[in-house]
Amino acid sequence: MKLNPFVQAGIGLTFALLWSCPTLAALTEDKNFGLEVKVTGQSENDSDLGTAGGGDVNGVGLDLRPWVYGESGAWSAYAMGQAVTSTDIIETDTLQQSDNSGTQTTDSGDRKTRKNYLAMREFWVGYKGLTPYPGEILKFGRQRLRNDDGQWRDTNIEALNWTFDTTLLRANVGIAERFSEYRTDLKELSPKDKDRLHAYADAAYQWTPGNWVGIRGHHTHDNGKLDYPEPGVAGDTLDKKQNGDISWLGLTADSDAYNWRNTNTVNYWGSITGMNGDRDTVNPLNADGTRPAEAKRGEDLNGWATDLGVRLRLDPQWQVGAAYARASAEYQQNGLESNRSNYTGTRSRVHRFGEAFRGEMNNMQTATLFGSWMLNDEYDASLIYHKFWRVDGNKPVGNNGINAVENNTDDATGAILSSTSLPLEDGNKDLGQEMDLVVTKYFKQGLLPAALSQSIDEPSALVRFRGGVFKPGDAYGKEVDSYMHRAFIDVIWRF
Repeated sequence: MKLNPFVQAGIGLTFALLWSCPTLAALTEDKNFGLEVKVTGQSENDSDLGTAGGGDVNGVGLDLRPWVYGESGAWSAYAMGQAVTSTDIIETDTLQQSDNSGTQTTDSGDRKTRKNYLAMREFWVGYKGLTPYPGEILKFGRQRLRNDDGQWRDTNIEALNWTFDTTLLRANVGIAERFSEYRTDLKELSPKDKDRLHAYADAAYQWTPGNWVGIRGHHTHDNGKLDYPEPGVAGDTLDKKQNGDISWLGLTADSDAYNWRNTNTVNYWGSITGMNGDRDTVNPLNADGTRPAEAKRGEDLNGWATDLGVRLRLDPQWQVGAAYARASAEYQQNGLESNRSNYTGTRSRVHRFGEAFRGEMNNMQTATLFGSWMLNDEYDASLIYHKFWRVDGNKPVGNNGINAVENNTDDATGAILSSTSLPLEDGNKDLGQEMDLVVTKYFKQGLLPAALSQSIDEPSALVRFRGGVFKPGDAYGKEVDSYMHRAFIDVIWRF
């Protein structure tokens, strides 16, 4: 299997950094290396809502993730690789769903998700000597960036990131840009990631015990070269059609609600975010195949979003809660999010907008009710109900886990000539509703270096079921199937 140059460079850089650590031999004797073994079974039916052939996934995958970590004084280094083999194209990685374009097919096949692949998930060098506080570290390299609600950052990406984490103050400052997927199958970046630089900062202060207020900002600068259509030349799904600059500024308040260890009787969270920017979009060819009068069009973007929630602890084991999120028609997230968090109050991270639907904050509002249960360190479970609507009934919503299509068929033979994304019905706001169930059995706690808390956030062994059933609403029309589901069983063991 031939590795692309970025993967080769990443692997070479990783080993050079790690083996340059003078005390690595001694550290490996202290078990600062290991192997994560993950077996995932996936069942998915009608993600296209019955509008196209196929649309089903049924398979089992094996995901091996070897890792090594070393420290020398204030310096540290970490690397994690990945080898995946499966019977179908399934998701062994909960971060994978944040990039639906991973399933794109191109003329060259340079971005086509395959059953078997090798990857480098992370490789970074850290330095803790900038301040005397133990919760401070500067990291350079491909690393896991994540914030508590998963709505701003939760991905592996090349970054220079500084984290400051103390009892009263938490802060992050950094820049990030994706240069490669570091996977043997995804040799090209998604168009939205090409030449897109992210700059971000956030800070939160504990103004009274257990209660935090914060501010966060994010800016994306995308000056990537646009691919203009040419008459008589077929386009490619990886052609870059948009670029521009967008900024986000948000305020937050919470009761440490995403910390599943807290024992508050009442937990709450709230955020409000404003977005402003400009975007250039390539114009398509005219209906007769000729070039348009203007090659591209520019537009100003303005939007806002909010996410509110409350959770009540009935007793040490049971909690119930409700949440509401709304994003205006022009609002969009920054592209680094997973929307996964511990908002139900358990150790298991759950998709905020449905394990099946997987919505994002764009022209959508969501009402959520949930109940959760935890038994010591052995079990947890969450049962969640979502209702989804469009904010503007005449505009589309962002990417999600639904890939319904509209087929153009031959009148004589019935053969499908072409397929396009199924447009939502004008005026209908009802996107649908969903029930989710997430249940986990934990076997034992693992002792890992504290510096790896961002990279490895689970105990050493577990079995987890994640599933959702989605019922589409009137906005999808009457020609779709009544239900779709997506379910996973994950078995994780760390050596």
